[in-house]
Amino acid sequence: MKELILIIIAYLLGSIPTALIISKRFFGVDIRDYGSGNMGATNTFRVLGSKYGTVVMICDILKGMAAVGLFYFLPYYLHNEVDRTNFMIGLGLAAVLGHVFPVFAGFKGGKGVATLFGMILAVQPVVAISCVGVFVLVLYLTRYVSLSSVLGAIMLPISVLWIWNEHEIMYRVFALLVAFLVVLTHQKNIGRILRGVESRIPIFKYRDRRKSRRRMD
Repeated sequence: MKELILIIIAYLLGSIPTALIISKRFFGVDIRDYGSGNMGATNTFRVLGSKYGTVVMICDILKGMAAVGLFYFLPYYLHNEVDRTNFMIGLGLAAVLGHVFPVFAGFKGGKGVATLFGMILAVQPVVAISCVGVFVLVLYLTRYVSLSSVLGAIMLPISVLWIWNEHEIMYRVFALLVAFLVVLTHQKNIGRILRGVESRIPIFKYRDRRKSRRRMD
């Protein structure tokens, strides 16, 4: 019963509509009416700019971390590593589900990638750093948040199954499912990238300006 209550709380944490709150508070608009229509960091970057996109991304990551941290309220899980890992994954997935289908925003949210990364960071920081490293590198090179998210997610099972060789079955299955679901939910983005029409976020623009000046020189 206590586990169920904490899972519900994790879902409610994930349901906090960060992008919607910011778009309405500072711009008087519903972020879901613009861009891709998603209530997530990627669309916030695209519509509201890098400053507010960064704020939304950080808040969404913190939602995943906070949800996973709820296991501390049950002392039993502090001393049982296998059960703790499984429960942490359950709490994190509840937060991701809340972000994708937020009860506070008519069940129309985002794709949950930032919240998912926050969850992984809380469950296994070393693996999360590998995924975030790939994400940041691809974002720097391409400025496609969607492509960065997909490749960062694919890095998860690579890290879990081969690099760090985690033995927990639940964790291995979870890693594979995450990669599959992220690729599945980004099919349209992948199609737009292949057609050359995917929007790039307004970040690292000074780097791009320097490159343009060098070409002109």
